Amino acid sequence: MPIPPREAKIFAALLISMTTGAIALMILGDNPPSAGAFCLSRYYHLDPVEKAISSRVAQLPSRWNSIEIYYSGTKAGNIEQIASFNGLAGPEDINCHFCLCNGLGGSDGQIQPTEKWQRQWSIIPGPVRNSTMRDRVPKSEISNGAGRTWYGSRQTIRICIIADGETARPTDFQIKRIEELVEQLQRKFDIQPDAIYYPSDWQ
Repeated sequence: MPIPPREAKIFAALLISMTTGAIALMILGDNPPSAGAFCLSRYYHLDPVEKAISSRVAQLPSRWNSIEIYYSGTKAGNIEQIASFNGLAGPEDINCHFCLCNGLGGSDGQIQPTEKWQRQWSIIPGPVRNSTMRDRVPKSEISNGAGRTWYGSRQTIRICIIADGETARPTDFQIKRIEELVEQLQRKFDIQPDAIYYPSDWQ
């Protein structure tokens, strides 16, 4: 049965557009066009969050009961640079469990677990030297401006975001990754939402 002329034209146009699209994608390869502030292709090249939260020693379900997020107080960095900036002997002495890079010192959105996390060691409670430790609030209280100082406990998972919170704000990748990281830690260790503390000016 012959194909009507109108349907043949539609089929030909569809075939041409699909072929053109496939050729364009092959030419671009691993260099996709910019997708503005957030590019899914680049995001999915980051290591999975599950890999970041694994550790060399066993993780007990009751080991952790809260999460604290704070700004590094710097515009760039990674674990090694933050340790050096804080006058520490090495990155194993950094007083947090994870560091989230912003593209200046590590890939944007890269989660670096520290030696404290690998060994499931506690942080030293108290403020972090040379960092931006603003009032900490549970995320549910951020919108109403409530605030209280929170400097962790021996069961707190502490996460450092490379940003100063003023001129260097968290990137879109960092925000998305912190959401994923917190969600997985919360689920793994049964951490309640009101025990997750963000800087008071968090998004």
